[in-house]
Amino acid sequence: MTTTFTLLHPGAMGARVGGEATRTGTRVLYVPTGRSPATLQRAREAGLEPAESLESALAASDFVLSVCPPHAAEDVAREVLTHPFRGVYVEANAISPDRTRRIAAACAERDVLMLDGAIVGGPPGPGSTPRLYLSGDEEQVARVARAFKDTHVAARPLNAALGAASALKMAYASYQKSARVLAAVSHALAASHGVATELALEAGALTSNILAETDQLPSVAARAWRWAPELEEIAATLRTAGLPADMAEGAAAVLRRWNDDKDRFDLPVEEVLTHLRTEG
Repeated sequence: MTTTFTLLHPGAMGARVGGEATRTGTRVLYVPTGRSPATLQRAREAGLEPAESLESALAASDFVLSVCPPHAAEDVAREVLTHPFRGVYVEANAISPDRTRRIAAACAERDVLMLDGAIVGGPPGPGSTPRLYLSGDEEQVARVARAFKDTHVAARPLNAALGAASALKMAYASYQKSARVLAAVSHALAASHGVATELALEAGALTSNILAETDQLPSVAARAWRWAPELEEIAATLRTAGLPADMAEGAAAVLRRWNDDKDRFDLPVEEVLTHLRTEG
């Protein structure tokens, strides 16, 4: 029996994720009404099937796959829930666990089961295989995973409750997105002082994979008492150059949470991370 998805909506990521599902024989519907020419072109190229309306798409679907900008996630869910849909709603947007659970509660009020999904990585295609993490009802998670078997989307079930996949996305993106922004600020500061070429040379010599180097975190905490004042100097330098100092100021504030860990290089990673939590 063919599994049918309604994809909301075929953007740069969603269209290609939906297109991968079609490779397993999954039927993927989308609603062309009101969509831009670029969206329609993406949907056609991905092999998605147009539906006359959202109502008709939902009536034919086993799953809804929501892949939209984070700020629109709840609006998209509310729109679906105005229809008599009784399938499974897969919330695959970059949203907080709290927002995920709010959408799940709204689904439950309409007797709709929801799965928590998170896409990590770029759009699928040759040389790019994003991971689709899924948490929630194990049977339905397995059904979604089968729709992407042997495609350029690697479905990774999590044996965890709703909110786990979203939390993973938030944890990963908090580093990845912030690092890109921080790089822009760093290069802007170097350029304002005429040392852009030298910064690029130093950048090219970097060999660390900071997010993976958790064994270095106790050392960071132990030196935080010295690093925080340095970050405050960086913030002052940025302000003088007319550049945003928010990230440097924020980093200094985080480092101050490790004040009591001064020179304690032998602390376990778990304890170091615990010290970042707000008391109370």
